[in-house]
Amino acid sequence: MPDSAGSTATADPTTVDVAVLGGGICGLTLALELRQKVPGLSVTVVEKSVHPVKEATHKVGESTVEIQAHYLRDILGLGEHLESDQIRKFGLRMFFTYGDNEDIAKRVEYGQTGEAPLATYQLDRGRIENELGMRIQSAGATFETGTRVVDVALGTGDEPHSITVTKGGIERRLAARWVIDASGRASILKRQLGLQKSLPHEANSSWFRLEGPVDVDNWSDNAEWRDKVPSGKRRLSTNHLMGQGYWVWLIPLASGSTSVGVVADAKVHSFTSISTFEKTLAFLQVHEPQLAAHIVANREKLQDFRAMRDYAYGAERVFSGDRWCLTGEAGVSIDPLYSSGGDLMAISNGLITDLVARDHAGEDIGPLADIHDQVYLLVSDMWLLIYQDQFAVMGNAQVMVAKVLWDTMIYWAVPGTMYFHDQLRRMFQSPPILTGLVQIRTLHSRVEQFFREWSAIDNPVVSDHFADPYLFFGFFLELHEQMATDLSDGEFEDQLLKNVALLEQCAGQLGATVMDKLRDSTDPAVTAQLTRWRADKQLADLVNKYRVGAYPEPIDGSWITFGGPQARVPA
Repeated sequence: MPDSAGSTATADPTTVDVAVLGGGICGLTLALELRQKVPGLSVTVVEKSVHPVKEATHKVGESTVEIQAHYLRDILGLGEHLESDQIRKFGLRMFFTYGDNEDIAKRVEYGQTGEAPLATYQLDRGRIENELGMRIQSAGATFETGTRVVDVALGTGDEPHSITVTKGGIERRLAARWVIDASGRASILKRQLGLQKSLPHEANSSWFRLEGPVDVDNWSDNAEWRDKVPSGKRRLSTNHLMGQGYWVWLIPLASGSTSVGVVADAKVHSFTSISTFEKTLAFLQVHEPQLAAHIVANREKLQDFRAMRDYAYGAERVFSGDRWCLTGEAGVSIDPLYSSGGDLMAISNGLITDLVARDHAGEDIGPLADIHDQVYLLVSDMWLLIYQDQFAVMGNAQVMVAKVLWDTMIYWAVPGTMYFHDQLRRMFQSPPILTGLVQIRTLHSRVEQFFREWSAIDNPVVSDHFADPYLFFGFFLELHEQMATDLSDGEFEDQLLKNVALLEQCAGQLGATVMDKLRDSTDPAVTAQLTRWRADKQLADLVNKYRVGAYPEPIDGSWITFGGPQARVPA
């Protein structure tokens, strides 16, 4: 039957167990995981782009943190590729606003000075997607590139789903038991099923790539500042330039390019202020002049540009017992800070693989699909709390250092530890773990609110300070290493309970330390906030429990005060 473009459909559909719509990093890693864990599955990936793609493909998602790195390296077996063809990341690094930002050495800096125990990576997206494309075919999956999805008709009951695709003017059908939407922001199934969900987080972004390095070490000839990172590896970090209502990323890529992105709160900086390259450059000239000067000097090396309005969104549902799922940005997209997208991709792919494997083995996966759906949406909601209404805090170095440490602690202590120990897909077997996750979500929400409240009344101008989390806090390093510690299920439950107690202790210490710091203030705004804090039962309980010494092992409170001696407050 010809369509409006004159294509012709073949009569008999190709039957497969799983059809994956989208062959970017999310769909390709899912296909590889499915073939590795259930070798008997027939898997077809449908991708509109022709492969191999350009090595340095312009896509967001170039920086990994621990969950995605573990997924790619240890679960999918990409360790050799990551070490030889990508860049080992030198951790998260942030520079907070000081004055006009003309001297990076004066800015409060957060970041490591030596290698972290668990490796993470900077990804050239085209390079890794080409590698994955070859690997899924070697693993026995079918990779249909240059192929566009025309229509998806979901089957009812035990009927297969029907997917109409077109390539080279020829239209054909796939009959699939499972259909997985990995189409990214196109969100084919989510739009079709009306599952779109707006999020209370409105931010915009623009990003581009420059040929060659952007080395922040070259922005200052201050020898003392340079020597704080003796390896000279600042450039290999995911560098963040933080300001009021915005942040900027700098990511080095193995192909030699540098990814540069601006992310801005829509309530503070309008989309039109960064909607074109010229406007983005003008924005940087005002807020980040050292970066802007480098861009102007290397203008001819600009490789591409893209801008995105209101990039965050959710989904009412992502997994269904009717044998369809959404994964990656086809379901939920929150914020690029802390590289949350790659972690959510790893988590969703693992939960989907579990459902497909159990169905293939003849299990009734209906109830489990509901549980996995709730778990995934709960975890993504915990991530949302990190960003929602928090961009105003980014201009406050004092509060942000504590916030970054808290965000990292909760990530390693809860979802990170759960993922490394394969507990998320087995949470239905342990109600106490699910209860603990809900408990942590409530605690996390109150602490993130506390950061906003603290920032609103206490924002000193500070400079000349360096906070290396691995050097200053023994418990911080232990949390990091603990993720990869081999624990039995019983040991894991005990460790999770200890982690919950540790986070409650840190939350109480945070409240107590800040309230003590501000108790002698005569500022009406401060005294009013102190009154509200003392009247807040949840916060008061956390603070009181901390003050009475309910926790046997004390924690160095310097994580709340820049990781050591107080930063210099200029006269």
